Amino acid sequence: MELLTDSFGRVHSYLRVSVTDRCNLRCRYCMPPEGLEWIPRSEVLSFEEIERLVRLFVGIGIAKIRLTGGEPTVRKGIADLISRLSAIAGPVPLWMTTNGTTLAENATTYRRAGLTGVNVSLDSLQRQRYREVTMRDELDRVLLGIDAALEAGFESVKINVVVMAGVNEEEIVDFVELARDRPLHVRFIEFMPFAGNGWSQAKLFPYAAMRERIEGRFPLLSLPGRASDVGKDFTVEGFAGKIGFVTSMTEHFCDGCNRLRLTAEGGLKTCLFSRAERDLRGPMRAGSSDEELAVLIRDELMRKWRGHPPMDRLAQVPNKSMVAIGG
Repeated sequence: MELLTDSFGRVHSYLRVSVTDRCNLRCRYCMPPEGLEWIPRSEVLSFEEIERLVRLFVGIGIAKIRLTGGEPTVRKGIADLISRLSAIAGPVPLWMTTNGTTLAENATTYRRAGLTGVNVSLDSLQRQRYREVTMRDELDRVLLGIDAALEAGFESVKINVVVMAGVNEEEIVDFVELARDRPLHVRFIEFMPFAGNGWSQAKLFPYAAMRERIEGRFPLLSLPGRASDVGKDFTVEGFAGKIGFVTSMTEHFCDGCNRLRLTAEGGLKTCLFSRAERDLRGPMRAGSSDEELAVLIRDELMRKWRGHPPMDRLAQVPNKSMVAIGG
């Protein structure tokens, strides 16, 4: 199999597939407070189109797939899509990032359909703060969903926490405690700039400060990683789970990045922070063959940045909101 390699020699093997731009929460990290103009359904990839593109990507070297959104569970028939993609991917891990509001009811269904792991986005363990961040009173349901995901037997259950100065940084140690008795992978993510999310450097709570806050209570033991990892992972002695940090802003990992993103309307993004997208939906609907689509994919990959701009310039780069890109 010919690998997906860019002009800098990086092999790309991880595909994030956004199945919708819609969401049942309005988290300040990913959606502007005024909301969004949703994509017309006719412009969103159908399940058949997603299947075709995933089969193509797997055939040319993708080794891990993640379903994202928006919120993927609001897409009607998502369990059926999971089943279809699982049949295509075979041994390729199939994950999903979700806000967790429907996991309590559906975790077992998703697992039986072939989903191998879940990431739950959760930025506060305090009910009032959660309500302020998401505009919904769903914290109890999310916590039940996390328990349901563990009981369903997923290979891994991760908790994604976007840490924002002046908002939730005081809860970092509380999140670490979630991994004491349960095999959760709690990951703290630096606040990143996207359209309408109100990012500023003053709101960034950096990796170094997160570690200092945690190590005031718990000694962190570093775990070995791979060049393509986006997170720095640690254990705490005696804990069932582990702790990670995604340091996009202060210690970027561009040199080892192996991720591609397919937006809900079929745009291929080779960097989360790049405005550029290669349209795959148009050529596919116009009758392009798999071989022709593969050429477009490889051509776009050769245009990928060596690395994203530094933090002081990144907020000035025009980009979509996170909910429109797919996390």
